[in-house]
Amino acid sequence: MNFFRIVFELFALYLLYKLIFDFIIPVTKTTKAVKKQFGDMQSQMQEKMNQFNKQEQTQQANKKTASTPKSDDYIEFEEIK
Repeated sequence: MNFFRIVFELFALYLLYKLIFDFIIPVTKTTKAVKKQFGDMQSQMQEKMNQFNKQEQTQQANKKTASTPKSDDYIEFEEIK
Protein backbone atom coordinates (compact mmCIF):
# COMPACT_ATOMS: atom_id res chain seq x y z
CA MET A 1 0.00 0.00 0.00
CA ASN A 2 2.89 2.33 0.65
CA PHE A 3 4.02 2.01 -2.96
CA PHE A 4 0.62 3.08 -4.34
CA ARG A 5 0.54 6.08 -2.03
CA ILE A 6 3.95 7.23 -3.26
CA VAL A 7 2.91 6.74 -6.89
CA PHE A 8 -0.33 8.67 -6.25
CA GLU A 9 1.55 11.56 -4.58
CA LEU A 10 4.06 11.71 -7.43
CA PHE A 11 1.22 11.74 -9.96
CA ALA A 12 -0.54 14.51 -8.00
CA LEU A 13 2.68 16.56 -7.91
CA TYR A 14 3.14 16.03 -11.65
CA LEU A 15 -0.42 17.25 -12.32
CA LEU A 16 0.14 20.27 -10.08
CA TYR A 17 3.40 21.04 -11.90
CA LYS A 18 1.66 20.78 -15.30
CA LEU A 19 -1.21 22.98 -14.10
CA ILE A 20 1.10 25.70 -12.86
CA PHE A 21 3.64 25.77 -15.68
CA ASP A 22 1.40 24.91 -18.63
CA PHE A 23 -1.73 26.86 -17.68
CA ILE A 24 -1.43 29.41 -14.88
CA ILE A 25 1.87 31.05 -15.83
CA PRO A 26 1.02 31.42 -19.57
CA VAL A 27 -2.40 32.85 -18.71
CA THR A 28 -0.89 35.47 -16.40
CA LYS A 29 1.73 36.43 -19.01
CA THR A 30 -0.93 36.77 -21.69
CA THR A 31 -3.15 38.81 -19.39
CA LYS A 32 -0.30 41.21 -18.63
CA ALA A 33 0.51 41.57 -22.33
CA VAL A 34 -3.12 42.27 -23.25
CA LYS A 35 -3.47 44.84 -20.45
CA LYS A 36 -0.29 46.56 -21.63
CA GLN A 37 -1.53 46.68 -25.23
CA PHE A 38 -4.88 48.10 -24.16
CA GLY A 39 -3.10 50.70 -22.05
CA ASP A 40 -0.89 51.67 -24.99
CA MET A 41 -3.88 51.93 -27.31
CA GLN A 42 -5.77 54.04 -24.79
CA SER A 43 -2.84 56.41 -24.32
CA GLN A 44 -2.46 56.76 -28.11
CA MET A 45 -6.15 57.56 -28.47
CA GLN A 46 -5.93 60.11 -25.65
CA GLU A 47 -2.91 61.70 -27.34
CA LYS A 48 -4.74 61.95 -30.67
CA MET A 49 -7.81 63.44 -28.98
CA ASN A 50 -5.62 66.05 -27.28
CA GLN A 51 -4.00 66.96 -30.61
CA PHE A 52 -7.40 67.16 -32.29
CA ASN A 53 -8.78 69.39 -29.52
CA LYS A 54 -5.75 71.70 -29.76
CA GLN A 55 -6.21 71.98 -33.53
CA GLU A 56 -9.91 72.77 -33.08
CA GLN A 57 -9.14 75.42 -30.50
CA THR A 58 -6.56 77.09 -32.74
CA GLN A 59 -8.97 76.97 -35.70
CA GLN A 60 -11.73 78.52 -33.61
CA ALA A 61 -9.36 81.21 -32.35
CA ASN A 62 -8.30 81.95 -35.94
CA LYS A 63 -11.94 82.21 -37.03
CA LYS A 64 -12.70 84.63 -34.21
CA THR A 65 -9.75 86.87 -35.06
CA ALA A 66 -10.47 86.67 -38.78
CA SER A 67 -14.17 87.48 -38.45
CA THR A 68 -13.76 90.55 -36.25
CA PRO A 69 -13.28 93.69 -38.34
CA LYS A 70 -10.13 95.64 -37.80
CA SER A 71 -10.48 99.21 -36.63
CA ASP A 72 -8.50 100.44 -39.66
CA ASP A 73 -10.83 98.74 -42.12
CA TYR A 74 -14.03 100.20 -40.74
CA ILE A 75 -14.88 103.83 -41.41
CA GLU A 76 -17.60 105.32 -39.29
CA PHE A 77 -19.98 107.61 -41.12
CA GLU A 78 -23.07 109.61 -40.40
CA GLU A 79 -26.22 109.36 -42.38
CA ILE A 80 -27.09 112.49 -44.29
CA LYS A 81 -30.76 113.53 -44.47
